[in-house]
Amino acid sequence: MPTALNDADIQAALATVPGWTHQTQPPCLVRDWQFTDFVQAFGFVTQVALLAQAMDHHPDWSQTYNKVSMRLHSHDAGGVTQRDLELARRINAL
Repeated sequence: MPTALNDADIQAALATVPGWTHQTQPPCLVRDWQFTDFVQAFGFVTQVALLAQAMDHHPDWSQTYNKVSMRLHSHDAGGVTQRDLELARRINAL
């Protein structure tokens, strides 16, 4: 089982995932995007879905027209883990 990181470790790691912030209740990494239109936002969500499936680590997200909001956390660890940070890095690379 992955181990949840403490707040200090998460804050230090945020430098490696620009655009993401740490929410403490519930503990997760959070990021919002705004795209030109629905199709562009949907394309992004589709890319993330394929990436997340390959990692077997699935984010919580919502899409409203051209806006996407995403939260990353590891349910089994009860917080943010290295896996969440790695998924955030890979999402940023898209």
